[in-house]
Amino acid sequence: MSCEIFHHHHRVTYAECTVGNHVYHSRYLDMLEAARGEFWRALGEPLEQLQHSGFIFPVIECQLRYRAPARYDDLLTIELWLTDLGRARLTFAYRVLGPAGKLLLEATTEHACTSLEEKPQRLPAPLADKLRRFLRPPAVTCLDR
Repeated sequence: MSCEIFHHHHRVTYAECTVGNHVYHSRYLDMLEAARGEFWRALGEPLEQLQHSGFIFPVIECQLRYRAPARYDDLLTIELWLTDLGRARLTFAYRVLGPAGKLLLEATTEHACTSLEEKPQRLPAPLADKLRRFLRPPAVTCLDR
């Protein structure tokens, strides 16, 4: 089984932090969205191109587990892979690592594959084939960095 993990780097901005100098909890969702956008782009399937082809991937569920705070100017590494790839659904898993590789956040987002009218539709086979190399069932631990 492949253990490919996509890596995205993000520098924490002042606007993402609270007065107490830690990243405000909901800002992590923005970071995960940015990482997913770059993932699709690196896959050769930018979201805008998919949308023009009639496919969107709305979030239908998300879970975040906070382990430690990120702070202003920290350089974060966001790791992303898939834990489920169904006919019309996909689930991304993430780890956000801070300085020295410290685990800051674990998360998942589940997405439906829909038309622009938000009707469920099957993932196109060529796209599913590209995604499979990032698929790792949740019980498999192959987190090489």
